Amino acid sequence: MSEHHSGPVETGAKMDYSEHEKTYDGFINLTKYGSAILVALMIAMAAGFFGAAGFLGGFAIFIILSAVGIFLMR
Repeated sequence: MSEHHSGPVETGAKMDYSEHEKTYDGFINLTKYGSAILVALMIAMAAGFFGAAGFLGGFAIFIILSAVGIFLMR
């Protein structure tokens, strides 16, 4: 069932710090690129709905801004 550790809780199980680092880096990258995609989407929606771009123009703006954003964040 459960393991009984003797001693303080802080020194219970060994930590896999390399796995923690990979998880943290993955979360940061997902947040960074996800935010860039959402900003590109909001700008494209504004251009498509309120400007003269229309649906296809807004979609083109979204694709271009997404590619530029991802390229600049590398």
